[in-house]
Amino acid sequence: MTWKMENLLIAVSLIVVTSSAKQTFKIAGIVSTDQMGRALEDAVRIANQDMPSNLQLQALYIKMDANPIRSALNLCSDVISKGIHTVIVSKPENSDISPPISVSYTCGFYSIPVIGISARDSSFSDMTVHKTFLRTVPPYFHQADVWLKMLEYSDWNQVVFIHSMDTEGRMILNRFQSKAEEIMIEKVIKYPSGSKDYQPYLQQLDSLQSRVVLLSATEEDADQIFRDAEALNLTGEGYAWIVSEQALTSDSVPEGTLGLKLLHGTSEKDHIQDCVSLIKQTVKQLFNGTLTQITDTPTSCKNSSSSWQAGNSILQALLAAKLENGNTGKVAFDSDGDRLNPDYYIQNVKIENGQKKLEDIGYYVDPKVSSNALEIKDSKIIWPGKKTTKPSGINISTELKVVTLESVPFVYTRKMTGSDSCNWDKNERLCPLVNETTGIREDYCCWGYCIDMLIQIADMVNFTYSIHLGSSGEFGSYKKVNKTSEKKWNGVIAELINKEADMIVAPLTINPERAGHIDFSKPFKYQGLTILVKKTATESELDSFLQPFEDTLWILVALSVHVVALVLYLLDRFSPFGRFKLAKNNDTEEDALNLSSAMWFAWGVLLNSGIGEGTPRSFSARVLGMVWAGFAMIIVASYTANLAAFLVLDRPEASITGIDDARLRNPNEDFKYATVRNSAVEMYFKRQVELSTMYRQMEPRNYKTAEEAIQDIVNANLQAFIWDSSRLEYEAGQNCDLITVGDLFGRSGLGVGLQKKSPWTSKISMAILKLHEKGNMEDLDNKWILEGRNDCPEKDTTPATLGLTNMASVFLMVAGGIIAGIILIVIEIAYKRHRGLKDKELGLARNAADRWRGNIEKRRTLRQTLQRQREEQERLARLATQKKPGVEGNGSAPGRGPVGQGNGYNLPVDHPPPRVGHRLSYTEATGGQMYSPPSYRTVTHSATINNPVYMDKSAEDNYV
Repeated sequence: MTWKMENLLIAVSLIVVTSSAKQTFKIAGIVSTDQMGRALEDAVRIANQDMPSNLQLQALYIKMDANPIRSALNLCSDVISKGIHTVIVSKPENSDISPPISVSYTCGFYSIPVIGISARDSSFSDMTVHKTFLRTVPPYFHQADVWLKMLEYSDWNQVVFIHSMDTEGRMILNRFQSKAEEIMIEKVIKYPSGSKDYQPYLQQLDSLQSRVVLLSATEEDADQIFRDAEALNLTGEGYAWIVSEQALTSDSVPEGTLGLKLLHGTSEKDHIQDCVSLIKQTVKQLFNGTLTQITDTPTSCKNSSSSWQAGNSILQALLAAKLENGNTGKVAFDSDGDRLNPDYYIQNVKIENGQKKLEDIGYYVDPKVSSNALEIKDSKIIWPGKKTTKPSGINISTELKVVTLESVPFVYTRKMTGSDSCNWDKNERLCPLVNETTGIREDYCCWGYCIDMLIQIADMVNFTYSIHLGSSGEFGSYKKVNKTSEKKWNGVIAELINKEADMIVAPLTINPERAGHIDFSKPFKYQGLTILVKKTATESELDSFLQPFEDTLWILVALSVHVVALVLYLLDRFSPFGRFKLAKNNDTEEDALNLSSAMWFAWGVLLNSGIGEGTPRSFSARVLGMVWAGFAMIIVASYTANLAAFLVLDRPEASITGIDDARLRNPNEDFKYATVRNSAVEMYFKRQVELSTMYRQMEPRNYKTAEEAIQDIVNANLQAFIWDSSRLEYEAGQNCDLITVGDLFGRSGLGVGLQKKSPWTSKISMAILKLHEKGNMEDLDNKWILEGRNDCPEKDTTPATLGLTNMASVFLMVAGGIIAGIILIVIEIAYKRHRGLKDKELGLARNAADRWRGNIEKRRTLRQTLQRQREEQERLARLATQKKPGVEGNGSAPGRGPVGQGNGYNLPVDHPPPRVGHRLSYTEATGGQMYSPPSYRTVTHSATINNPVYMDKSAEDNYV
């Protein structure tokens, strides 16, 4: 409030001037008696004792006139003319009828604040009309706050509200409705004020369920209302009347009535003292002890100017002021100028010795002031009919009207013909149907799960009932009426809301929309939503033998064959041991595995055909071959087993998988699905944003009843029907061509529907819980839902097609074999290189030794040859000297002559003799024989031999 006070101080500072004289703040009292006027003067005198020295309060008063015009004239002549700053107004003496309307209007025109201490009419709460009016008493319509607390304390949640047709009646009804969200007003009865006969308005009370009556009436109207109510026997045992302050003062108020009385409500003196204290506090805050002078104070009603700025500032300061400990309690105002935090007595009407007596049995304080807002002593209360126990507040009829709908297996129906009657021994009950269009009644018999449950509940709770079928044939939905913004329920829900029925006994789904308008019992069965489809037989195709494996797996198997064949070829090709001799003594070698043979080998192992012509030769390739054989064994075994399963278990299967199936989420014209219109299922799809597409697709196709939709499923006119799981599972059990698919969704429960705030709700719920505990509900499930099922074949158990995830380990095994083969061939090559180096070193050593031996032998042979040549030459020389000379030579060759058949030398006949000076070749010198080491080719060596003519030279000249 600091900012408000600052603004007010600024405003006041603009209209005041500093003066050396003492400032006087004038208060006028328009009171009922001179005594109250003197009380005002005394209160001002006491207040001045606590005022600053430069500021004082001054009081004057006049008596309130019952005539509004005279009151206004007296105000102008005796009050406004004196320069009054604030007015305190009461009521005329011995009259509560004339409110200070003229005073409020006049002062409001001149912006003079007015504080009322007795006016409680609702009209003064309108600040647009009564601009400067405040009051220390609350208006009558604020009693609705106390009524609400009393109802909550007594645990009454259903009432009948009776009020006049004037503004007072409308205001108190509006305030009660705005605050009593948990209280149901069963009926609002409006009556004209001043009527002499209220029986036509009160007669309907007897037919209503509620027995708690809230009455807002003046004392005069209340007299006639109570007399007429007593004549209609509406004030006796079982009723509870809670009335306004004015009605409680009626002479004809019946015994047992509860009412209110405002604490200090009639103490005019206390209110005057509180007003003076509040004004003193406000003035001190406004002027803050500073000597000021208020200017432009209105002093005549002849002045047409109504703008007094200081008056508005004073009014705002009073609205913001709070008096914590006044004679009437805490005094404060709301934005309408009405008193906040009022205190009330709770009173009870008693008749003692023929005299009416109002006894205080409790009190009420504002909840903002005290946590214990309401305190009532129940033991002191006398209720209508002189009862000491609190009435229940409702008229519980033991004859209940039950509405139901046909819904197999919960409710079966059959039409009665002729003299036919329902078989009570089989729990059949009469349930007539009134045609909604023609109004013609047709008799039916009803039986089933819900009827059996109703019979048991009625026995436990002790009520009787009459059953009828809902004329609309629908459960009901909340829809707009005639394309307007107004929404209403239809179906059996509407019958309950319109009180055409007391209870709905059917497979009624509990959902938030319905729970906002009707009550539900505890669920008698828990369920969800599911989808019903017709089974479709799997057609065998030409490529059905490929079904055991996915396409990806087939491709990988085929690819693996060729990869393994290629790796086998490469391992054998580059392995040092890829070739070997066929036999120990045979130099013929077998070639390594070629690519074609490797391919045949890989396919042969996989298909177990035995047509492979070649096999791996190297160790690395053989390891891979063994791994490939293991791979082939697993693949072939898996394929064989899965193929047998596919061929044997060729069962019918569902066309969709569940609510998330693409054919539901992305619908097309060839796939139709629906539910029942105006049902909880339809509301569920409408409520769920993620299912909005499905809802739009279904809406024009929805069926009136579940039976029609199920029949279209059987006839293949509808591909999928979405409905309660209990019903669809029952249908699937009865017809082997139908099947429910997918997981349950939209889980909820089935309950008994009752009117809002029905007294039977808790009793029905307790009965259902007891039936669950005793196992009766399970018996009903077995009797109506589980029994009678056909022995349908098991659901499709076709094994899942094997994919890469199932066989990945086998491919990893092949990959491991390939890697192992590569590692082994690397080892083989490394080993071969190591052995090759050793063999090369050994060969070089052997070759060196052979060369050394050859050289030694060569030298020996050469010496021997040279020795023979010398000897031969010597012999030839001797012979030449002994023979006769023949043909002489030319000095370069010896003479030729016949020596037998020889040539004069010890040489072959066909060999020409050497010429003198001719260098002999090594072959000629050695006679063609030369040492040749084994395992090496013969190499021709040449040597130079001196001619005989040089024989006289040193022997070292004959060298090789």
